[in-house]
Amino acid sequence: MKKNTMIKLASSAAAVLLATTSANAGYTMKKQVGDAATKLTFFGFSQIVAGTGEGFKNANTDDNVKFGADRIRLGWKYVSGPVRGKVFLDFNQNDNKGNEDVGANRVIKDAFIAYKYSDALVVKAGIIKTPVGMGFTIPGWNLDVVKRAFDKQLAFERGNGLMISGRDMGMGNDAKVNGLEMGHERPMQGFGYDVMIGNQTTRSGAVTANSDDTDGKSNAYMARLHYDRGEALHLEISGGVSPHAGGSAGTEDYKVLNIGLDSHFGEGKNFKAEYYDVSGVLGNVHDVNTLALTYTQYVTPNLELAIKTISGEATSSSKGNTDGRNTYAGFNYYPNQVTTKMDRSGKRKNNQHVIKVNYVAASGNLESPSFEKDDAVLAMYQFKF
Repeated sequence: MKKNTMIKLASSAAAVLLATTSANAGYTMKKQVGDAATKLTFFGFSQIVAGTGEGFKNANTDDNVKFGADRIRLGWKYVSGPVRGKVFLDFNQNDNKGNEDVGANRVIKDAFIAYKYSDALVVKAGIIKTPVGMGFTIPGWNLDVVKRAFDKQLAFERGNGLMISGRDMGMGNDAKVNGLEMGHERPMQGFGYDVMIGNQTTRSGAVTANSDDTDGKSNAYMARLHYDRGEALHLEISGGVSPHAGGSAGTEDYKVLNIGLDSHFGEGKNFKAEYYDVSGVLGNVHDVNTLALTYTQYVTPNLELAIKTISGEATSSSKGNTDGRNTYAGFNYYPNQVTTKMDRSGKRKNNQHVIKVNYVAASGNLESPSFEKDDAVLAMYQFKF
């Protein structure tokens, strides 16, 4: 245990050191290789957290304050003409769930290559964030509250496979599309899509890995369609299936339908709504539906109020009908404000340095992965480069 702890601490320290060095020396390196101009960009972020209360999983009693880290990540992106590549690592991962189907340790979050034929056609292959779940495809450093909430476990997570994507189609907006998009990173005009075939999605909290039963192995299929009207509206619908979610043939397929809406309006106002309808959790007779509502409001350029409430209902063969709600309420403070612009792009820039504090109110007994059944207080400091 001590050896593993020291390895993790050393890896984390190395990541922070590299991040600092890259920031001081510049984030991007450019090199001419023959006739091709190439660009290599380093990026990363660290999230240090503290929490107390029975609902904070690392706390032994509601009187203790425990410290930890949610994400300690470092990555790089490569561009050469129409060719792209991305590798993204998380030094805070310590289990191998999903190795059998993803083909890599969970330390590797993304590792894929891409070819951009046009804004409307980008082909990616490798370990990719799957295109199901609006909240899941929002980067972990750009969240409104400290945690994603329990519905993240209902997404397919990351998978190994082939994806084709398109963005900014149908309205001649000429938005910047770099070929590495996984969600709705930039305001656009028109339609976008993602279609993916991959191995079983055993990094999901709702799919069981079983490498000994090859009869239970099948491909997973996912698709997403979205429509954008700049900052004012992003609407998407996505779905997919990962067969034999119990890890062997004969268990139920895990099926997901997700609908999401994201709207920035007024001065510093943002509203999100997201609905999940899933069946076959862990290959059992287990169905869940959830609704998440999020609202954020800037008070000053340095301070934003945020509230997210997520409620769910479940029917399972073991527990029958259950329901519950988790509500995150608090504020985001930006100690090193980059811009006073309160739109989606401005918030991404300000999230380079942010302190988040949330009170989590929990109620009910929902039978679903990672549902918090007790109250907690959470705090996080994040830096990103």
